[in-house]
Formats: sequence, structure tokens, C-alpha cells
Amino acid sequence: MAEIGPSSGNGPRENNVPINPAVIEIRDLHKSYGSLEVLKGVSLRADKGKVISLIGSSGSGKSTLLRCCNLLEDSQQGDILFNGEAVKWAGEGLRRHPADRGQVVRIRTNLSMVFQQFNLWSHMTILQNVMEAPLTVLKRDPKEVEALARRLLDKVGIGSKADAWPAQLSGGQQQRAAIARALCMQPEALLFDEPTSALDPELQQEVVKVIKDLANEERTMIIVTHDMRLAADVSDHVIFLHQGLIEEEGPPAQLFGAPKSERLKQFLSATLAH
Repeated sequence: MAEIGPSSGNGPRENNVPINPAVIEIRDLHKSYGSLEVLKGVSLRADKGKVISLIGSSGSGKSTLLRCCNLLEDSQQGDILFNGEAVKWAGEGLRRHPADRGQVVRIRTNLSMVFQQFNLWSHMTILQNVMEAPLTVLKRDPKEVEALARRLLDKVGIGSKADAWPAQLSGGQQQRAAIARALCMQPEALLFDEPTSALDPELQQEVVKVIKDLANEERTMIIVTHDMRLAADVSDHVIFLHQGLIEEEGPPAQLFGAPKSERLKQFLSATLAH
């Protein structure tokens, strides 16, 4: 299992871009809301085909980090790179924002995000939900998109629900539809923000199975989760965030089997006790 950690920024380069860049790389990221500093200098990289899980207590900065990856939140300091291409910034501190709107759209198009709340359009069928972004954002051929959408709904086990409305589906089915929707953009990486925490335990397993299948396909994924079993089963690298900093990181066998940090030991003890 290849170790994934902060990049030194060195190594072979071609035209100022690393020859083997990470799909997503974060370097020394800081994020504040006014005077509240949520991320205090976090670095990570997700190489192609690798799964990174972010764990930690509520308020540790996990979801904020994920939203910064997808440029849904502006950070105040640090670099964000996608396939070796750095996001261009304008302004400084709390006024910093992406300088190139076209670049933001291009990056977001290749980073599909699955949220805790499914965010399906209630006035569209499941099939229409899955097809919407490729049709409107990517302007793809409707027949090709429909064929892909139906294949993906079959893949996540709800092909028979293509013509149903979101309100007619269980929470687990809605989340699987949201995953199919994310996949229909054919992104280079998937970002999951607590994909199972809004579900009952029985329904969680439906979604966990889909995520495990995606991991087995060597999809590049970053997963924020409270499900330690999921993190242990699918991850190549696990990052434990505490108070906006990386307290400990490494392969799942190391973090869950032999944690070094006292804070991580306390967190796992409390989490696994429930």
C-alpha cells in the first residue's frame, strides 16, 4: 500500500507541472470564518486510484477541508492543485478568492461531490436528476447521457427506480441516486461528505457497499466519515484531524491498529464504544 502524505513539491517536472501529479493536492491550507480559524495549515494529496478518509470529531475541520478542495469555500492561505495545476488566487486573507472563474468551473466539473443530505431535485425523476448536470453543464448528447445514467443506476442497484420521484425512495436509495448522479459527470475524483450519517444503520450498508465497490474499481476518492469501519475497509490513507490540524495520518492498519497520538486513541475509544 503506497503511503500518501504531504508533497514536498520536488520531484520530476515537465513545463512546471509534476510528471505524476496527484489528482488533488492541498498544501498548507488555512481557512477562517472571521476570527475563527478552522483549518490551521493542512496538507494532503490524493493520488490517482487512491482513497483518502478524513476522520475526527465534529468541528475538527473535515467537511470544511472537503469543501475547500471543491472550491465551494475560499481559503485564506495555501495552495490547491488539481492534476498539478494550481488554483489561481486574487486578493489576500479573508478577501482571497479564485481569480479564474473558468478554471473553477473546469475543476469542479472533474470533482463530483456527494453530500450528507442527498440534494436531489424533488421535481425531477431519479433518471432526470442523474442526467441533469451532464446535459446542462457539459452539453453532452441526451441519448448518450441517458444510456450512461441508466447503466449507473443499475450499477448502484436502483435501476428499477429510474422513473420514480425522490420522495418515493428510501434514504439509502436516494443517496445511491446521488452517487449515480456524481458518477454521471465522469469525474476524475469523488468527494464524499458524511455519505452515511443521515441514514439508519440498515440503509447505511446499502451505501457502504456502493462505496466499497467504487474503491475496488480504484476510483480516486476523499471521504469524510464518522464510520470507522468504512474508513478502515476502503482507505489507502487515513487522516485524523483535530482542531484544524492533522494530528496523525497513515495507512488504516496503523491508525486503527496502533495509534500513536493520545488524542486519536481517545477519539477511537469513544467512537468505537457507540
